[in-house]
Amino acid sequence: MLQHTVLQNNSEEALIQNLKDAGCSEELIKQFQEYCRLGKEQEGIRLLGRHRDTLLDAMHREQKRIDCLDYLLYQMKKEKASEQFIRR
Repeated sequence: MLQHTVLQNNSEEALIQNLKDAGCSEELIKQFQEYCRLGKEQEGIRLLGRHRDTLLDAMHREQKRIDCLDYLLYQMKKEKASEQFIRR
């Protein structure tokens, strides 16, 4: 059973804290605990996998935003350097 396997090395409190640190909602944590209690290991794994996918998608969206800002900053610095070169 996943609950027993996971909890052998961690207390239930540590498991819950880990899930919170991973950005899991209270609802998701309760659902995960219920799957563990019912012995539905695969369902618990799928639930956490979906949450991981959601986090990864969000990270990729944020990375695209950073890339856009980096490009804008690059263009602005390039333009400023070009203007300074022309003035000399």
